[in-house]
Amino acid sequence: MSLKDQLRVMVVDDMATSRGLITQALDDIGLRNYATENDGRAAYQRIAGQPVHLVLSDYNMPGLDGLGLLKALRQTPATQKIGFILVTGKPTPELVAQAKTLGLNNMIKKPFTSDAMRKCIESVVGRL
Repeated sequence: MSLKDQLRVMVVDDMATSRGLITQALDDIGLRNYATENDGRAAYQRIAGQPVHLVLSDYNMPGLDGLGLLKALRQTPATQKIGFILVTGKPTPELVAQAKTLGLNNMIKKPFTSDAMRKCIESVVGRL
C-alpha cells in the first residue's frame, strides 16, 4: 500500500470554495483519504478523537484560527506530531515566525497549483 493510500488528511477552511480548491488539489495529486471541517474547533475535536497524519488549515477563520488549531494540536500528546501546513493568502513575516514557534511544518500561499501543493505536502510527509 502506497503512502498516497495510507495518508489521512484533514482540510480545515471556513470558506467552501477554498475547501473545494484544496480538496481538488488533493484529488489531482491522488490523495483520496481526506476529511473536511469548516471550523477550527470542530476540526480539533474530530482530530483529537481520530488523529490524522496531516492537517491543511486556513489561517483566517472565525473562532479558532489556523494558529490556534496548530497550538491546540501541539499541546495534546495524541496529536502533537501531526504534520501541519498552513494555507494563507497573506504569509507575513510575523505570521510565519509565529507559526514556526508553534511547530508549523510548512506553509503554502493562496492561490496555489496542484503541483505546488504536492511539493508542499511531500516536504512534510515524504515522496508521494
